[in-house]
Amino acid sequence: MAAGTLYTYPENWRAFKAQIAAQYSGAALKVASSAPAFTFGQTNRTPAFLNNFPQGKVPAYQGDDGFCLFESNAIAHYLGNDVLRGATPQTSAQVLQWVSFADSEVVPPASTWVFPTLGIMQFNKQATEQAKEDVKKVLGVLNQHLNTRTFLVGERVTLADITVACSMLWLYKQVLEPSFRQPYPNVTRWFVTCVNQPQFKTVLGEVKLCEKMAQFDGASPSAKRFAEMQPKKDAPPKKEKAGKEAAKPQEKKEKKKEEKKPEPEEMDDCDAALAAEPKTKDPFAELPKSAFVMDEFKRKYSNEDTLTVAIPHFWENFDPEGYSIWYAEYKYSEELAEVFKSCNLISGCLLS
Repeated sequence: MAAGTLYTYPENWRAFKAQIAAQYSGAALKVASSAPAFTFGQTNRTPAFLNNFPQGKVPAYQGDDGFCLFESNAIAHYLGNDVLRGATPQTSAQVLQWVSFADSEVVPPASTWVFPTLGIMQFNKQATEQAKEDVKKVLGVLNQHLNTRTFLVGERVTLADITVACSMLWLYKQVLEPSFRQPYPNVTRWFVTCVNQPQFKTVLGEVKLCEKMAQFDGASPSAKRFAEMQPKKDAPPKKEKAGKEAAKPQEKKEKKKEEKKPEPEEMDDCDAALAAEPKTKDPFAELPKSAFVMDEFKRKYSNEDTLTVAIPHFWENFDPEGYSIWYAEYKYSEELAEVFKSCNLISGCLLS
């Protein structure tokens, strides 16, 4: 029987999969999620940790025998038993099917929709609306499959149920209010059945379903939490200070930058290379400030319709004195079939 330690941070839904699997199999699992055993952002950057888990990601598992695993699905698989994994080749394949479904179909839209409400990702209106539609498709597939089934595979809980339920945990806790989940009664019945199993409850506690869809509001705690997580900008100089005092904020600003530099041992190779480059003076520093507010345009582009809102805003507010527009032709058009490739090439051109 497996015995070891799971390194993670508190409330990590990915770690829940391994913990629940261990509850079913009886594996002796210790969870290290707080100091002094484990401090996220510190312990996982140490040479000893990176020697076992090169990417420094959690959850990470280390057996008492020294056996190490990263990636939550692999850890849950190892800590489970034959019933959870699927006792036959057919059921094992079906379990793997739903585990993959969770990663590819559930997690991406769930993260896009839920993370802004938790204050750990910026809100994007278009992306959120698309995520809602994608979640509806996922719920539709699950609802149809569960129409004649209690669990996803077979008649008992498997890793399929554990993985998909954990992937949907924050959806049900944060945004799937009664009216949204009403068309998918089979999914909600299945989810409630799963989270009320003793093995789930031991890990998750009491799971309360969302009563009102959480929103990303600029004045909400989630928005404030997101703002607090962003790099802090230096405060502008106070108006009442003049003369020699007015010159001090720049000195303080430079001093703060020096103080904020990470210790050399925390730098990766890329950071170290960038830090070693000589600092050059901005050639545009002496130019007058443009009336065109780039951040305002970027907000329009990110949160509103591009053709009907963002582009008209650009042309209405563009400042030809402060900015210039360049037209370029790329010789190898066959390389531009994917938008992300085109963006990468353009970015490379701008940086070169």
